Amino acid sequence: QVQLVESGGGLVQGGGSLRLSCVASGNIFSINTMGWYRQAPGKERELVASITRGGRTNSADSVKGRFTISRDDAKKTVYLQMNSLKPEDTAVYYCNAYIILRTNLVLERDYWGQGTQVTVSS
Repeated sequence: QVQLVESGGGLVQGGGSLRLSCVASGNIFSINTMGWYRQAPGKERELVASITRGGRTNSADSVKGRFTISRDDAKKTVYLQMNSLKPEDTAVYYCNAYIILRTNLVLERDYWGQGTQVTVSS
């Protein structure tokens, strides 16, 4: 019913930049909070940044000042601009979104993308 598809990951040198995108598709009525999470090998998945429908953002201390989350509701897309990348940012990055479907307007649930690998070399 809903798909979240991430793109933009890859291999980059330390200090470089990447921009991740996540597009939602399906029988969507509305998308509320959207976010990016990451999971490094041997570690738990952690929140990187989130953005509400009203544009309020929240981000992890480790990425403040380097990463910026934004969204385009017309395109059902959330972005993560990542600057000054460090080797410790290496992880699989997952898109998450709280979505209400047209088929059930009283139920909001969250959906996950399949993940995109970001590797930062030193």
